Formats: sequence, C-alpha cells, structure tokens
Amino acid sequence: MGIFNFIKGQAWEIIEWQDDSRDTLSYRWPDEDREIKRGAQLIVRESQQVQFVYLGQYGDTFAPGKHSLVTDNLPILCRLKGWKYGFESPFKADVYYLNTRLFTGNKWGTANPIMMRDPDFGIVRVRAFGIFDFKITDPKLFLSEVAGTDHHFRLNEFHDTMRSRIISVFSDALASARIPVLDLATRYGELGEALLPIINPQMTGKYGIEITSFVLENASVPPEVEQAIDKRSSMGAVGNLNDYVKFQLAQGLDQGGEGNTANTAAQLGVGLAMAQQMAQMMNPTQGAGTTPPPLPGTAPAAAQPAAQAPTILTPADVARVLAVSEADVLSVLESGELKGRKIGSAWRITQTALDEFLAH
Repeated sequence: MGIFNFIKGQAWEIIEWQDDSRDTLSYRWPDEDREIKRGAQLIVRESQQVQFVYLGQYGDTFAPGKHSLVTDNLPILCRLKGWKYGFESPFKADVYYLNTRLFTGNKWGTANPIMMRDPDFGIVRVRAFGIFDFKITDPKLFLSEVAGTDHHFRLNEFHDTMRSRIISVFSDALASARIPVLDLATRYGELGEALLPIINPQMTGKYGIEITSFVLENASVPPEVEQAIDKRSSMGAVGNLNDYVKFQLAQGLDQGGEGNTANTAAQLGVGLAMAQQMAQMMNPTQGAGTTPPPLPGTAPAAAQPAAQAPTILTPADVARVLAVSEADVLSVLESGELKGRKIGSAWRITQTALDEFLAH
C-alpha cells in the first residue's frame, strides 16, 4: 500500500494556477518532476489560456473551463508522443498558463529620433511617445517569439523585449500614413486610431498580440524645425503684411511725439517697401524680375520725380512743398480745405490728402 501511495503521489491529478499578480503574461506551471496522469483535471480560469509543449513542440491549447485530460482532448499530444492506442499512461509535458486579459497604460517612446519625409520641411527627425493597450491572442506565437521558455514572464520583461519592435512598427506605420509634421500636434487622437490598422497586422502576425489602443501623447521635432513652424504660424496670424506694417508704424507715430516726426515719414515709406518685398517673395505667381507696385499716393517708378514728398507729412513739410508759411498751412487745415488728422496738438497730413487739395 505504501508503494502504491508513493507512485500515486508522483502523478498530478489537478492542474490549475491562480494569478494573484497584475503583471504576469505567461507562467510555466511547476511540474516538480512529476507526471500527469490520465483523466487529470485541467482548470483554466477566465482570462487564461493553457498551452502544452512537449519536447519543444507545441501541443494542444485549452480555453477557459474545466478539462479532463483524456485522449479526445489531447489529439496533438497523442500524435507527438506516438500513442497508438491513445492516452493510457502518465506523461510529462510543459504546461504554460497565458494571461489573456487586457494590459492597459503601457508606455512607449522613441529612444532615437525617427527619420520621416515631410511634404513641407523635407526629411525631418521626429521624437514621439505615448501609451498603448494590448492582449495576447495567439499563445503559441507569443511563447515562440516573445516569452520563450521563461518560467515567469512579466510586463517589465515584455517592455524590454518589445520596445524596439513596437517603435519599428510605429515608424513604418507613420511613414506609410504620410501625415505632415504640422498636423501631428493637432491630430494626436485620430492619429492613433489611424495607425492601428497598420500596426495590428504586424503585431498579431509576428508576435501573437493585439494592440487594442494606441495613443500618441506627444511628437516633437528639432529646434530649427520648431522655429520654422513658429515663423509660419506667425506669418499666418499676421495676414496682410502691408496692413500689419502700417498698423505698427501708426502706433509708433501715435506714441513718438513731435520730437520724432522728422523720421516718421521716412520710416513708414521704408516699412511699406519692405512689406511689399516680403509679400512679393511669398507670392509664387509673381516673378523674380517683376517690378513691385508703387506705394499708395505715389506715381509709377518711371514717372516719379526725384524729390518725392513723404507719404505722411507735417505742416512744415507741406509748407515747404507749397512754398508758403506754416501758418498758412495750419489755416487751411483748421478750415477743412486741406484734410488732415490732429494727434494731440500736432497735425498730420497724408500725401493723398495733399494731392486732392492741389487738384481743386
């Protein structure tokens, strides 16, 4: 009887594993050098799958439930072991439990910048990071390509093993999606959803896992590209450069006082000319050799006199042009015959208003 009990104790009758951790992906059930007897009960809980491995070859896979290990439930193992008459005697095999629940909030990030071709900036380097959720869908492929023979494969080992592989797949997906760098920052949410159909076939086909959620939290480019993006944004916010320069110089005119009036007209003329040149450079339809249009209130370049009156004038400037006294100019300004604007105690007259006065 003692010998019978000893032999009986060498064979497993119940195989089960309760996972009390939150980071285990696969676990090789410890057989303690004992065999599995015919009719033994295999218990597979929800969010688990069991994979039998015999001498390095993958046998039968079991879904959640209670299974009796008999010939009908072990067709692959019976073939591998060459049992002519089915499962009769105890046997030894590796039993792997795999956790098929959803593993959420896993971080990913590019250790080195990703080289990508951008329609606006050419070839740029992009760094990115975010989070993803995944689950095991193919136990055999996962054990073969990711976990290997590790008796207790955890999340931290998964991250070490898969980080570079996930980044490689992400890089290929981003290149295939052809999303401009300027759109990355505004399309984080939809970008992750758009990349899933590209990422998942590779992850499932190569590693036996499915990425259920892929979130891009940040994508950054080198400082010089950031500066170019900022400049382009600023130009878009400014809109019409001519109007912007006029507004800026008008503010300076209002704040400068009478002491700066001698230079104001010249500054305005230079500013408007610069704005026209910049607008010409930004306009692809305007040829390099095209002559820029004349400033408001001036004659064309061919007919423009050598001594041209400033665009914005003081009463003293108008007096010199008309060869009259400054008091005469102030008189016609007060009467309204010559149109002008009084800023504080100083009058300012545009070239257009002077031209209209002379035309009457």
